[in-house]
Amino acid sequence: MKQLRTERPLPNYGDVPAIGADTLLKSGLKLTHMRMIVALDDHGQVSAAANVLGMSQPAASRMIAEMESILKAPLCERLSRGMGLTQYGRALARRARAILLELREVDREISELRSGRGGTVLLGCVTAPAIELAVPAIRRMREENPGLQVSIQVESSPVLTRELLASRHDFIIARVPDDLNPRLFEIQEIGVEKACLIVRRGHPLMGAEEVDPERLVEFDWVFQPEGSLLRRTVERILISRNVPLPERVLNTGSLLLTLVMVAQSDAIAPVSVEVAKFIGGEHGLAGAIEVLPLDFDIDVQPYSLIKVRNRVLSPAAAALYAKILSQIGRPPE
Repeated sequence: MKQLRTERPLPNYGDVPAIGADTLLKSGLKLTHMRMIVALDDHGQVSAAANVLGMSQPAASRMIAEMESILKAPLCERLSRGMGLTQYGRALARRARAILLELREVDREISELRSGRGGTVLLGCVTAPAIELAVPAIRRMREENPGLQVSIQVESSPVLTRELLASRHDFIIARVPDDLNPRLFEIQEIGVEKACLIVRRGHPLMGAEEVDPERLVEFDWVFQPEGSLLRRTVERILISRNVPLPERVLNTGSLLLTLVMVAQSDAIAPVSVEVAKFIGGEHGLAGAIEVLPLDFDIDVQPYSLIKVRNRVLSPAAAALYAKILSQIGRPPE
């Protein structure tokens, strides 16, 4: 749990009321209060939250005490190491984040209407659907709406889902990690991701019709960081075939560095089939990278189109969301 550092004594409120929308509307809380509790939730320290909001730490502590007095609920609690948000603090942070998001969306839509721009979309993707789904959908959207502005973050699913919950994305194409409650999201499953092993042109293993899996461990590997889904999938396949796991491994989440290492050495790397098709095609590295012929498939857990439950998308984000749905043969909701 995140740690909150504060020297304030914690008052005893006894039984406290539930924090709901009506409570927030009638309580007298201000937007600065809501920004404070969200900053505490994001950064885990009073000093860091104060710095984000441009105030002193004593002023931030007074603001927390004021919020607790208004709500008649303790927002912080002592832990074995420092402080943490109570269940009331976490509930308030969740509600406050939703309110601030709606205000941001109102400001965004009004600004776009005033300027005549075609809208903005904040999108997060894992690599394969970024190539296969997001880029074609954005291209078609911009043909219809040249003023559309899109920001894409390509990252791992754990990072993207937490960014989505923190309102930094409109929606994502990824997977919900096991440690998050899937009921927080609206999920449209897209399909299984296919992966393959790539090597440089002229690699010693490229002469065979099918590569003997035991020979794979003779070479260096470029892997995603430990615990990543694609890496776990490949390791599970090797173990099931009684093949030792590679010992000479470069760990990186960078696709660019992966491609450079593969192109300039005898290293082997797993990537999605969509990535391999692109880099091996006429718009990619045109033969500098090849796919190893294997006698097994690398099927990765399905990814999905994901948005936060009950969060209303902006018109531009809703249009791109619908465009992606139509690409996978699903009617818009």
